[in-house]
Amino acid sequence: MSWFSFHAGDFAVAFLSVLLEGIPFLLLGSLISGLVDAFVSPERLTRILPRNPVAAVIMSGLLGLLFPMCECGSVVVIRRFLRKGLPVGCAVTYMLGAPIVSPVVALSTFAAFRGQNPLEMTLLRLGMGFLIAVCVGLIFQKLPASSLLQPGVSGPDPSPAPSRSGLRIASAPDTEAALPASLSARLQRAVYSASTDFLDVAVFFIIGAAITSVLGTAVDRSALAPLAANPLLAIISLMLAAVALALCSTTDAFIAATSFPAFPMTAKLAFLVFGPMFDLKLYWLYGLLFKRRVVVLLALGLFFGIGLIAWRLNALGF
Repeated sequence: MSWFSFHAGDFAVAFLSVLLEGIPFLLLGSLISGLVDAFVSPERLTRILPRNPVAAVIMSGLLGLLFPMCECGSVVVIRRFLRKGLPVGCAVTYMLGAPIVSPVVALSTFAAFRGQNPLEMTLLRLGMGFLIAVCVGLIFQKLPASSLLQPGVSGPDPSPAPSRSGLRIASAPDTEAALPASLSARLQRAVYSASTDFLDVAVFFIIGAAITSVLGTAVDRSALAPLAANPLLAIISLMLAAVALALCSTTDAFIAATSFPAFPMTAKLAFLVFGPMFDLKLYWLYGLLFKRRVVVLLALGLFFGIGLIAWRLNALGF
């Protein structure tokens, strides 16, 4: 029997099911991101953080609960914050933690894993995302910014700012006064930012939904059995899949919950924590902020750290 058998009808049902279940959370996340972009200035964010450097990094890991931000738009926002003087450790912690430690992600993860220990998966995902983000932020805090950041990222930079697609656009002045003064103008900016985020991320989500629908309906499950049966191979496989699929954190839980039923929960957990912190699109976006060797070391550190934690959790019976 062939390991691959494609049926258009089965694919359409699976594809629409994943799409219709995940799109509302993607829309909600984009709207919140747009509101943060329009109403939360770097100055306000820095005033929230405590003066103690370690406490500031820890607090930065929780800011996603107040100011949720999809990873696809985080690079532009973090660049703006760095130019206003936000410490690198705090910026990295928020950049890695906000796409996971978020009320939208918590709701989507709980909804996606209905019938699969949703509360346990949600708490483990948010807790592990917070822990990893804070640990990386504390490491970055100890290193000089000049050895981490690209030239012109820290401090005033008259050069054009990078867009989410990697192109360069004219940057606006990084002052709170530069934000639109009237409520209507800020709401227009929020709608524009939200629609841009939604369209950018929807492309990746649709591609991911299509791939996962093919995996779920056309691929013989026995072909994946050798990977799913070995906990370490299962974790590595799903982490690599997260890199390739490049999904948004507001919708990736639906892919993980429906596409890999034979894989252990710890492998799905690694997929859900590693993906929002590093994937193919983030490799290029991070390169706009950090030196390329820093991006590579960050990727390797996240891969081994998250993989090791997930493997140990599996050994403990999770």
